[in-house]
Amino acid sequence: MFLTASPERVTPFADRLLVIIFEVDMYSFHSKRQGFTLVELLVVIAIIGVLVGLLLPAVQAAREAARRMSCSNNFKQLGLSLHNYHSAYDKLPMGSGGTGIDSNTNSPDANNLRLSGLIAMLPYMEQQALWQAISNPFQSEAGYMFPAMGPTPGSNDPVFAGAAYEPFRQQSPTIRCPSDSARHGGMAQTNYAFNYGDGGRFVGCAYADTHTRFNSSWTGNTGDKASKRGAFTREYQFGFRDIRDGLSNTIAMAEIGVGDSTPEGREIIAYQFQLDNALYARQPILGCKNEQGGQVTDPENPRRYAAGTLYPRGRRWAEGHIGYTGITTVLPPNSPTCRMPSSTALGGMSGVYSAGSYHAGGAHVLLCDGAVRFVTESVDSGEDAAAWTVSIGGNHKAPGSKSPFGVWGAMGTRSADETASLDQ
Repeated sequence: MFLTASPERVTPFADRLLVIIFEVDMYSFHSKRQGFTLVELLVVIAIIGVLVGLLLPAVQAAREAARRMSCSNNFKQLGLSLHNYHSAYDKLPMGSGGTGIDSNTNSPDANNLRLSGLIAMLPYMEQQALWQAISNPFQSEAGYMFPAMGPTPGSNDPVFAGAAYEPFRQQSPTIRCPSDSARHGGMAQTNYAFNYGDGGRFVGCAYADTHTRFNSSWTGNTGDKASKRGAFTREYQFGFRDIRDGLSNTIAMAEIGVGDSTPEGREIIAYQFQLDNALYARQPILGCKNEQGGQVTDPENPRRYAAGTLYPRGRRWAEGHIGYTGITTVLPPNSPTCRMPSSTALGGMSGVYSAGSYHAGGAHVLLCDGAVRFVTESVDSGEDAAAWTVSIGGNHKAPGSKSPFGVWGAMGTRSADETASLDQ
């Protein structure tokens, strides 16, 4: 006898079987779709790469804009410090000054009047502790007792002088531009320098009225005084009353690069080279602008000087020498800097000391009224063949003449009856 299933019993079994088959098929479908194919993966990677390529420049630009704003704010703080200093003393700080005899010899026992104006500004830029350390006798970690106001900043002696004097090694963020990311060893650095005007010959020497060793042969010499056309000079203090061209028309400080012996530290804006005697005598400005026909630049990178090029800029914030903490308004921002040959009279104190920055296209300047402006590399700076300094005799300009270096030169002079502004 055969048993037959009733329709009522077969139908639920078949339905259950269909459900099981459907679930297995869906599981198989989903399990197959859990991964990407190679083509899909490559497409996703390509899309991500395109997005990164589009966004990265924007992110970098935003970061640089923030760094540039921070740099501008640093200058505003320095401008406020200068005005507070002037309110206290009715004068601006010296570009270079201090205590002890005026000497070009490094000494642990005196600073030889080679302290930059940044030191005098310390109490007015929220650096009172650092000012107290410098303005009082200081015992180094090696046990050497330095006098008040410290040693000569230029000495690298590891025991007795600048390199061992801890206050000169303390880095204040206010005097460093965030776009200059390199961190150099040794003494602390600065990206902000004082304006010495549009002079060239003897522009870094002491002002004639100070009767010091460096200018004894030019004491009372009108030509020597004529080269001191900026808001700052060595061993002399000008006041706002001396800036007859107007505080809003005269530069107080400008940016510079910081140089050292590394490839990054040999950027043109961060170094200075020594002009040879022939170009010094014939065409110093053109020779400086062209880096002596390219002789001093790195063949593999024209924006850097070759190894062995002399004299970095900004490397010692406390050093009052114009090559470290001074600028002249002769060549426009981001131009080369050159000093006159050492074989000439006070060659290290004469030269073209250009402003420059790591911002694209120009550099910030601080005006004497406290305003901060960004000056482009294309600012009017006169003719390359213009008289390279302001002095007496020969082909040089007479004292009190208008600057031959265009709007840029005029912004560097304090009292040449020039009302040029950066808005022109």
